[in-house]
Amino acid sequence: MAAATEHTTARAPHVLVVPYPAQGHMIPLLDLAGILASRGLRLTVVATPATAPLVAAAHPAVRLLTLPFPSHPAVPAGVETAKDAPPALFAALIVAFAGLRGPLGSWVRARSDGPDRVVAILSDFFCGWTQPLAVELGVPRVVFSPSGANGTAVMHSLFRRLPRRADESDDESPIVFPDLPGAPGYPWRQMSLMYRMHKEGDEVSEGVRRNFLWNLESSALVSNTFRRLEERYLEAPLADLGLRRVHAVGPVAPEAGAAGSRGGKTAVAAADLCAWLDMFVDGSVVYISFGSVAVLQPAHAAALTAALERTGVAFVWAVGATATLPEGFEERTAAAAGGRGRVIRGWAPQVAALRHRAVGWFVTHCGWNSALEAVAAGVAMLAWPMTADQFVNARLLVDELGAAVPVSWGGLKAAPGADEVARVLDAAVCGKGCRHVAMRAKELAAEAAAAVREGGSSWLDLEELIRELRELASEQRQ
Repeated sequence: MAAATEHTTARAPHVLVVPYPAQGHMIPLLDLAGILASRGLRLTVVATPATAPLVAAAHPAVRLLTLPFPSHPAVPAGVETAKDAPPALFAALIVAFAGLRGPLGSWVRARSDGPDRVVAILSDFFCGWTQPLAVELGVPRVVFSPSGANGTAVMHSLFRRLPRRADESDDESPIVFPDLPGAPGYPWRQMSLMYRMHKEGDEVSEGVRRNFLWNLESSALVSNTFRRLEERYLEAPLADLGLRRVHAVGPVAPEAGAAGSRGGKTAVAAADLCAWLDMFVDGSVVYISFGSVAVLQPAHAAALTAALERTGVAFVWAVGATATLPEGFEERTAAAAGGRGRVIRGWAPQVAALRHRAVGWFVTHCGWNSALEAVAAGVAMLAWPMTADQFVNARLLVDELGAAVPVSWGGLKAAPGADEVARVLDAAVCGKGCRHVAMRAKELAAEAAAAVREGGSSWLDLEELIRELRELASEQRQ
């Protein structure tokens, strides 16, 4: 039996996986890598010293390849992840990471004639430089998008078409996307900061643009979404996705019991948090998180804390290790009514929290991972987008899917008043005006569960991707 297993493993397709060093990008790609490994594929995941611990914990069958982070004049020494880089350095980090192209090419070529031959590269959409690498190596490259199909198309459309404001001084000037269903438009200020900072002729800006354009030359695109969630963006090939086939394989997040350590060691154990949540009735607790990178601005934090105290709603707030909250807020809420509020500093077991029966609403920045985790859990969202693709995601959740209620569209620069935030919390959690949104969230959860079950749309798309990778391995053995 052991010999047969070794023989099967040796003949399984070997895929090189290249995540981008940001938690919001790495976690879903590592979730997917774990699924592919459990289906019998061999995967080697690329890491640098800063990201190696996260990769090493991904799945026992996933192999780790650690390489030094490439040096680049625009990136200070010691900065290896998006979490360590200020927003102004995000673009430079993408370009610097492309310095792995040479070392990876040497590593793959050294295995070209043996059983470890790489048959394909699966890489994040911020790693477009792996496309010319794949061409050099004679293997296909599959793009992984940690965003939904709509958000991915918007980002690529920006760098493909380079649209500009009609009035360069007007942040409300609309940017229209003519090749997307419905030709949606968004104010300039709601576009990705990375694009708004783009300067033609600048080395870093042009490097970022090349990365996105290379994605449009790939063999296929894999997205952490599912058909019923983004049907209108998946039913026909989109020019903004290079007319590429999209494998919608999500949600890829594991069940709550297996997801507690995603992203690293949590600041509170999932079991402890769930035991605290057990004290509350179904749907009465608000979970709050604005993601793993962004730090909430003081004016936003002040509005939210004041609204929480005025309404008296029970809440769990994952604020991050360095966030600053108004003085005395944590102590007051911990003491009030037997401790109706809980602040978590550091990484929180978000999947476990969202899937607890007591959590009924999620105040979120609408990053795609958080949005999809809420959808899978059947938790309605209070949308408070700040930057990146979050406005696009929020519009999808609020306007098209009906699974979210907007808190504010002001983004980082314009905080809402405490009265407005309190009104939204009251209507959603304490009132009856948003029951239809909560019901829609439950419907989407059922559709998400159906998608990943055997025979579901995501299950079938994943099977098709695996079949294509196995066929590649067979062709290379002939």
